[in-house]
Amino acid sequence: MPSPAADRPLRIAALVKQIPKFEEMRLGVDGRLVRHGVELHMNDYCRRGIRQGCDLAEATGGTCTAITLGPPEAHTVLREAILCGCVGGLHVSDPVFAGSDTLSTARALAAALVANGPWDLVLCGRNSVDADTGQVPAQVAELLGLPLLTGVRELELDGETVRVLLEHDDEWVRCEVELPAVLSCAERLCDPCKVKEPDAWATVDADLLTTVPAADLGTGPWGQAGSATAVGDIRVLAVERVGERLEGAGAGQVERVAEVLRLRGALAPAGLRSDSVAEPCPEAPEIVVLVEPDRERVTAELLAAAAVLGGNVTAMGVDLRAELSTRGADRLLSVTGDCGEDDLAAAIADHLADDLPWAVLAPGTAWGRHVAARLAARLGAGLTGDAVGLERRGDRLVALKPAFGGRLVAEITCTSQTQMATVRPGVLPLPGPREPRSIDLQHLQVPAHSRVRVHERWRDDDADLLANAEVVIGVGQGVEPGDLDLVRRYADSLGAELCATRKVTDAGWMPRARQVGITGHSIAPRLYVAIGTSGRFNHMVGVRRAGTIVGINPDPDCDLWAECDIGLVADWHEALPALVERLAGP
Repeated sequence: MPSPAADRPLRIAALVKQIPKFEEMRLGVDGRLVRHGVELHMNDYCRRGIRQGCDLAEATGGTCTAITLGPPEAHTVLREAILCGCVGGLHVSDPVFAGSDTLSTARALAAALVANGPWDLVLCGRNSVDADTGQVPAQVAELLGLPLLTGVRELELDGETVRVLLEHDDEWVRCEVELPAVLSCAERLCDPCKVKEPDAWATVDADLLTTVPAADLGTGPWGQAGSATAVGDIRVLAVERVGERLEGAGAGQVERVAEVLRLRGALAPAGLRSDSVAEPCPEAPEIVVLVEPDRERVTAELLAAAAVLGGNVTAMGVDLRAELSTRGADRLLSVTGDCGEDDLAAAIADHLADDLPWAVLAPGTAWGRHVAARLAARLGAGLTGDAVGLERRGDRLVALKPAFGGRLVAEITCTSQTQMATVRPGVLPLPGPREPRSIDLQHLQVPAHSRVRVHERWRDDDADLLANAEVVIGVGQGVEPGDLDLVRRYADSLGAELCATRKVTDAGWMPRARQVGITGHSIAPRLYVAIGTSGRFNHMVGVRRAGTIVGINPDPDCDLWAECDIGLVADWHEALPALVERLAGP
């Protein structure tokens, strides 16, 4: 990558978040995360923002300042950031900020940025691994009136121009933008900032830390009072695995695995539901579904869910087709023009302003999170990110929101007139289509105002294949790259998809879209077979919702066995072919 070059010193802000470590996470009697007495650290993606910001500041003769919103103890992430090269830290901290949702958080951060600006670049992590919404960067950008580049994997600075390669779910985008801008950092953009000894935090000069109270940012409202979402019941999902372990991969052991899978229903494909999309009701409230280009499966899931919720469904997106009526759309608003996410959000917000819908649903993809977050900021609407279920209770939409890799699920409701949610692909049922019908089609011409110039866009995979797979084989570093074609053939015999641990995708053996775990995807197949992986928490948390897990590993003492329903202590070269032959046979 070319060295960064700028005509002047850059003033850079890096937004960081302090979160509990996964292993330390627990709930208090009030149903909220316990932070007191729990080991806290900097969000993994934010570490990339700090590192990149400090590198750019050094290369341009500028400065990088860390900014966080949080309770008094959050000062430790600012101290760590200063030890990594930041010139100072702004601590947006006040009791009134407690209970902030993403929009309330974004408002406070945006106000702090304005009060202490101007800034040439605002860097942040792509998302936080505790909540995984990815909404704050887009909402900060919207509130500041700045362009956003999401998931920056490569970065080149040339004068006032930032040229980047963006890493999305299964898509790559090469584009550029002029300063100022907001950038969210992908995991592989750079090495993370890291200070190994927490004792070093105390050595940071306290004068480098500035507390920013609510009074310095205006009247608000802030915190829970300014939030448009409310957290209801929270449940810890303690997944109990059987943990049966067998030595070897002989006929008896393989037959026992097959028996366990049969008893657990892991061998019966679910298939498509036989019922069709619900019919519209004239008195039903309007539900808008944001349609991402070339995402047919997740679009069908959202349209069907909107119809099941009892809504009159309006699909909004670019160049829509009347065929969407068979999937549940009752009306179409087709946007024409070469518009980016910011243009689309602005146009839809203007269109909806005079007649707000009851709800807006969007896919939980990079595109959907960006458009929905900007739209929510414009409408002042509550937005639940990465929902895995939707319910209607009276006049309220209840979204089931996972956090901490699925260890928690919370019921989230919106207090705003329009209720919004992004929904994880592959988690909603897909009914059969209904009969085609005539449908109201409106066109909306959107002029392109976005400052982001897209030069190239391509996909190296289809994330929907993994999200919707009923059988998945997970590959770790114990599988040599030369054996992947063989593993794919075994997967084909089972009608399975492949996924991988982070180390496998880091090595380039499989696409990033196939990574499962804390910083990858979370999946819920009915059967997951893990080979060549030790079963570390960072990967296995991504398959917590799998129906049945089979592990294969020659190490009798690895972590994998605690995460499995049944496992074979054997070499996968021996065990996997035998198991596939048994399961794929007559």
